[in-house]
Amino acid sequence: MTAFRYFTATTLDGFLADDDDNLDWLLSQPIDESGPMNHTDFIADVGALVMGATTYRWLLDHEVTAGRPWPYSVPTFLFTHRDDAAVSQTIRVVSGDPRDLRAQIVSAAGDRDVWVVGGGDLAAQFADAGMLDEILVSIAPVTLGSGRPLFTAAYDLTLTSVERNSAFVCARYDVVGPRRAGVGPGDVGSGALSPG
Repeated sequence: MTAFRYFTATTLDGFLADDDDNLDWLLSQPIDESGPMNHTDFIADVGALVMGATTYRWLLDHEVTAGRPWPYSVPTFLFTHRDDAAVSQTIRVVSGDPRDLRAQIVSAAGDRDVWVVGGGDLAAQFADAGMLDEILVSIAPVTLGSGRPLFTAAYDLTLTSVERNSAFVCARYDVVGPRRAGVGPGDVGSGALSPG
């Protein structure tokens, strides 16, 4: 069955990029390209991508305009309200509620998974649509103080694994559901920490 998986990296304080969409904090970190939660192993199970306009424009500015081709051969659904043009025949420019496009996205993925590339607001929209199964996040040893958030909604998650890849803490979470104030996945009153 096709799973929707948000695979990304974040700063320790929960930002994908700084206020100027700069990723220097990420690109300067040591990583083992064949280590835990590496991109090559992850992408092998991916049959389709979904991304937002900011992520798309970052790729255009840093990959395509640098003379490299569009980096993905699998179908890409670009969610945008802007007048963005597709730079590859594999890109479909779409807008609206992810639920309305679920059948198309799953069909495009075939028997493989869907990578919710980002950003954090699009990942939250997919979660709100019941279309986010797992979050895989590599946490870098750096803080930014502000920037593009990792996720823009309140959700409970279940940690399923944690590993180290050079500078990164690599964590996998199952998405439980929207967060209800005062209630967590393990419920309160079972030895949970209390203030004071």
